[in-house]
Order: sequence, then C-alpha cells, then structure tokens
Amino acid sequence: MSGTSEGPTPAADLIRTAVTDSDPKASGGTDAVAFLPMSEDVRATAPAPTGEDVDTAAVPPTGEDVGPAAVASSREGAGADAGVVRGPDSYRSAFAAAPLAMAVVDREGRVVTANETLAALFGTGPGALVGRVAADLLDLASDPRTWHAYREVLRGRQARLRCTRRLKHPDGPAVWAQITVAPLADGAPGILLSVTDISARRELQAQLRHLQMHDPVTRLPNRTLFFERLSAALDAEFSTRGGTGRIGLCYLDLDGFKAINDTLGHRVGDRLLAAVADRLTRCAETAGYTRSGAPLVARLGGDEFALLVEDSTGTEQLADLAESVLNALQAPFDLSGQRLSVSASIGVVERQAAGTTATGLMQAADTTLYWAKADGKARWTLFDPERNAHRMTRQALASTLRPAIDRGEFILEYQPLVGMADGRLSGVEALVRWNHPQFGTLTPNRFIGLAEEEGAIVPLGRWILATACRQARRWQLENPDEPPIFVSVNVAVRQVWDSDLVADVAETLAETGLAPHLLQLELTESAVMGSSGRPLRTLQALSDMGVRIAIDDFGTGYSNLAYLSRLPVSVLKLDGSFVRGFQYEDTSAHASPADEVIVEAMIQLAHRLGLTVTAECVETSAQAGRLRRIGCDTGQGWLYSRPVAADRISELLACPAGQAAGKP
Repeated sequence: MSGTSEGPTPAADLIRTAVTDSDPKASGGTDAVAFLPMSEDVRATAPAPTGEDVDTAAVPPTGEDVGPAAVASSREGAGADAGVVRGPDSYRSAFAAAPLAMAVVDREGRVVTANETLAALFGTGPGALVGRVAADLLDLASDPRTWHAYREVLRGRQARLRCTRRLKHPDGPAVWAQITVAPLADGAPGILLSVTDISARRELQAQLRHLQMHDPVTRLPNRTLFFERLSAALDAEFSTRGGTGRIGLCYLDLDGFKAINDTLGHRVGDRLLAAVADRLTRCAETAGYTRSGAPLVARLGGDEFALLVEDSTGTEQLADLAESVLNALQAPFDLSGQRLSVSASIGVVERQAAGTTATGLMQAADTTLYWAKADGKARWTLFDPERNAHRMTRQALASTLRPAIDRGEFILEYQPLVGMADGRLSGVEALVRWNHPQFGTLTPNRFIGLAEEEGAIVPLGRWILATACRQARRWQLENPDEPPIFVSVNVAVRQVWDSDLVADVAETLAETGLAPHLLQLELTESAVMGSSGRPLRTLQALSDMGVRIAIDDFGTGYSNLAYLSRLPVSVLKLDGSFVRGFQYEDTSAHASPADEVIVEAMIQLAHRLGLTVTAECVETSAQAGRLRRIGCDTGQGWLYSRPVAADRISELLACPAGQAAGKP
C-alpha cells in the first residue's frame, strides 16, 4: 500500500475497519436493533442488565475518564490535512460515500474523521466535525445512564452502546436517530460511531400504536389505553406529586342498545356509538378540570364507555359530570335522517388514589352500574360501601350454599299451628336456619332467594323435606296415645320445575314411614295461581297421594278465589298484613271493621270451597278472639310460640294438659 497517515496506524486501516465494522454483512454477523416505545423517553443502554440491547463483553481498559467538554486547546498533528484519511481509494471512497452516517472517534471522545452523510445531518462538511466532542454532537451526556455507558466504551470496558436520540438539524426538522458506538476491529485505535435515521420507522410505530390504542368505530381511546392511563394515575409515586390524590370514574352503559343493533343492524349501531362518543367528548371538554385537563373518554367495548377523572375534587364533581352526560344523551340522535333515542345508566366511583387498584376501581364501578340498571336505568348511581358489603356478603353466601348442605350447617326449627276453637296443637311449620360459621344464624329470607337463583334450592329442599318428615314421624312414635300432628314444609317453584317433586315426596314418605296426610306442602300464591302444565300436574299428583297443599301468604297476589276450585288446594294461609288490623278489641276506637269484613268474607268463601284457613302473625289475644269469632280454623304466631327446636315441641306434646296452646 502507498501512503500513510500521520501516526503509527495507517489511515487506510482505519477506513477499512470503519467500513467493515459498520456493515453487518461485511463483518460476517448480524446486528439486532432494539427500538424503544414511542411514549417513553429516549434512553441509552447501560452496562447494568436492563433488558435492552447491550453487549457487555469487557475488554482491557485503555483510556482515561474524559468529559465531553474536555477539548484540548491545541490539536497536535492536525496539520493542513485534518479530516482527510489517507489510504487506498476504495476504502476512502466507501467511507465518504456510505449512506450510513459514520465517524471515527478517538479514546478521548473527539471526532477523528466523519463522512459526508454524518456531516449532512448537521448541515456542515466533514472537516468541520473533526475535533468536535462526539458526546456534544449526539447528545450522549443528556442522561446519566447513556453518559456512563459511553464512557465505558471509550475506556474499553464495554463492547457496545446503542441508544436513540432526537437530533436537531439546523435547517430542517428534527431527526430521530439510532446511535451505535463500538470499538474498531482488529485492535485498531479509536471508536466507530454510526448514526441511522429512524424517523420514518418511528412515525410508523407511532401510527401503529395509535391504531392499537384507539377504537376504530368511535376513534376514542380503547380499553388498552384506558387501563394504561388508569394504572399510571393510580401509581403511588405519581399520585403523590401534588394535586388532590383522588380519582373518579363514570362507567356507563347504553340502555337498550342491543335492541337497536338487532332491529336496525350493526351499521346503524356503529353510527350511534360514534355519535354518543362525540357527545361524551364534548361533555368532557366542557367540564374544564384544571390539573389534568379534561377527563379521559374511552370506549371499553360494546356499548360501554368510561370517563376517567384524575385528581378529582370529590363526589360532587363526579355527580355533576354524570348528570351532564345524562342530559347530553337526552336529545334524539339524527343518523342520516333516522332519529333514535337512547339513554344510559352510569356507575360513579370517587375515592383516594392511594391504596386503590385498577381492578378494585373497575369492580366497584361495574357493581354501581349494575345498581343503576336495577334501580330503573337512565340514571346515575354513586358507589355505596354499605350496599357493596351487603352484595359481597350475598355473594359469599351464594358460593358456600351447596357445600354448607354437605357440611350439615342447616337446622330446622318448628312453629306451632294451633286450632282456634280448642287451642290444641294440630301441626307445625318447619323453618330452616343456616348456622353460618362466619355470619351466625341466618333466617330463610337471607338465603332462600339465593338458593333459588343458584339452583341449590333443590338439594336443600330435599334435605328439609326428609328432616321434617323424619321428625314428624319421631313425634308420632313418641306419643302413640295422642293424635299425630302434621308437618308443613315450604316448597319453592324451582323445586317443581327442576326436580321430580312427586318422586322425592313419595320416596321420603316411604323411608320415614310418615302418612301422606301428615305432610303439608306450602307454595306461595303467585306460584300456584295460573299454574298449568307440569306444575298443575305435580300438585294434582301430590294431592292424589294424600298430601295436603296449602297456599302461603294468601291475599298478597292474585287473590283469585274462583280459580281455587280448579286447583288441588286444601288450605289457605292468610297473609299477616290482614291479621295486623285485628290487634285491638271490637270496642276499641282503633278497631278496623273493614279488615274484619274482608277476612270474614274470604274465610266464608274458602269454607264454601271446602278449604280450611290458617291466620299467620297472630300476636295478641284480641286478634285470636276476633279470628275465632269469624270462623278462622287455625292460628300461627308469637301468641302461641316463636319457632323453636324440635326438643321444645316434644316437651309440649308431652304436656298432660293435652297439647293446650301455650308458649313453649
């Protein structure tokens, strides 16, 4: 080779090394590129493990710790040929004309030589860059991590640095650049610095991220972006940087949107969603909140939207926002000449950000939205911790109902049914109780509805039926000289539909030995009235078997006495609301003659139909006296006894007074 550079290393070798090291194909390897998310600050790779593209292979240190401003006052050996690399024309031409911006930097961090492409990024010539501090040119000292990693490469302690920077062109827009810094190959002195323009790639990434984070129908932020913002707002460090430290959420669902989709088609439904999104956005913009700007409006999916308020000032602020949304949606929507009306139900949650999780906030909002729907729709409802605690308790009970049956947590208590004429105990009603290990003793109104919803009423009903019949038979055997008492068991409608009630009753009577006429099954009036098909056939089969059928809480539903003649019913149990008007003597000024007339008419009509009548909630002797005078057959209530354990009924049956009515 002819020609040497002013130094111990030939310039041609520097050029050859620079070109070879900058070209992955020439070096025989590949160079994976690590791109940073657009939303993040530009960061450099550091020698510590960070998950970024960093080659931490150590080499012996060869340089000193040189700062970016340590530029020598004199440039020895620069001469008139500064910036000119001597060597073969092929390598010199390749370096100068390479489309990749490159420079060779010495161990002190100064540019030794640069090509035209790099110089063009700064709007100057290659010679003007020689001697410049590379860290200043490429903003490598703007953050500690990048600056530390860069110095480690200069020292020879780290093999590579890759980072992304935004470089400002003096006569044009800023350029996003990926900068790679690595030692020259073959032990040549100096560092190769290469700069790749990734502006187009960053723009494409930004466009793809926007598409990924926004709903195509409404162009609102989607569920992913919403939860990203929500998580950031709930971040402990963020929530303590001034502001109120509170967060609010309006979670709304359109009422009846499915019907619009089903009848008018999804195209109309999508246009309606877009129109709703526009109104929600205007509501958010009009709200004019201070620190964090307008609330974030997002479509979470389907017809569900959310308005997130960061640094909220309290429930009043969220209530005003919810009210403005309801008002905005009241006006009809004109969609290409087609006018549609829609309303929304909104769940409102407002609380301290500290200690709140995104999952917990959304669960509370979803629960509150459900309350708004259940309360009548077209309204907003504020989250109520007490109401939520009740719901959570209800859910806890529902999830443990079936296992509780197997664990034997249920017991039966019995309330006497007393003959009004002679005061003798004629029967008992079996009432189930749940001895819950956490919530204590629970009455039926706390769990029977849940049991019906969850389907646990069928196995629970079988257990109640078997336990009550077994106990009634035991009383009969213990008192052979006394007339046997019957046991009355409540039956839910779902037991008729979801199980073979006739088979269950027949099997239970056969196993316990109880006579069919000593079993009475109680169904509510609303369940019996209008019965047809399977329920009616079930009731008829039970009646044919000899089991008595009673209508419970009679008078609160249809009260269709004429229909009773076509049903296999033998007993009417008057609802307690009728009996409460009987609490005074006839001579009292507070007596209610209307109540007495109504009850007497029902009793007389029931007797004409061959039915007996039981009055519930008898609490005073005055009530018992008036009911007795108008012909009521049986009484039940606290006047005679509260529900008690089976042993207490056994004691009453053993009384020598001949089962006289009393208070066990």
